Amino acid sequence: MSIQGKIKPEFLSFGAEVRHLRKTAGLNQQQLADRVSVTRSYITQVESGRTRCRRDFALRLDRALKSGTTLVEAWDELLESIKSDKYPKHFASYPKAEQSAIMVRAYEERLVPGLLQKEAYARFLLRDEDAVKNRMRRQEILHRNPPPIISIIMDETVLYREVGGPETMKEQLDYLYEISSQGRVQLQIAPIRYIRNVWGPFNIATRPDHKQVAYAIKAWGGETTTDPDEIAMANETFVILQSEALNVRETRSLIRKVTDERWT
Repeated sequence: MSIQGKIKPEFLSFGAEVRHLRKTAGLNQQQLADRVSVTRSYITQVESGRTRCRRDFALRLDRALKSGTTLVEAWDELLESIKSDKYPKHFASYPKAEQSAIMVRAYEERLVPGLLQKEAYARFLLRDEDAVKNRMRRQEILHRNPPPIISIIMDETVLYREVGGPETMKEQLDYLYEISSQGRVQLQIAPIRYIRNVWGPFNIATRPDHKQVAYAIKAWGGETTTDPDEIAMANETFVILQSEALNVRETRSLIRKVTDERWT
């Protein structure tokens, strides 16, 4: 296994935040290293996720970059994520890759994807407080600055499948319309018809190093992969889905129509 393959996604996410703040401050790695009294190579290791720094070093970085408590808070979240991650084992590595992703793509054929679920919708599905909190925590990437590119395709039946009752569905579909209108998510609906090579829901996260992690749902849970051939197949399938799906404006019109006719 390569060194990159052994890097924990939490460290990669923290390193990406350090790199973003350093560049925002107009500093190169050597300049930042001088300010915090370490070698440039150590800054490189932190930014690439190859080492886990101490909390007091995160504090020194915040002071050097004049970033308030941003990195200390990120360090605390990193530690909390490692200690209390409650995702199912088969799903565990995908959300961690998702946290640091620069692009997230997903296809869902039964339910609104977790990244876009309102709390009432998620609570009906999960019925476990820790699981609901973890799902809501995943959605923090929608509010990152800058946010990742997010492209999601849903099967049309998702709009009609009742989850939690009419009120929950109306709230959920109103949110889909709103977040699509804001441009934070490129949301498309795949019409109800056979689409070649599409066998079930899947997600693809593209990390800052441009490596990709994919997750596919299966009858017994799911599978996370970084295998190049499987990633290539997922990318090809997503392109096919995009070519068959409604565009974002047509999608918003359909969401509003279904909301008004079925859930209001």
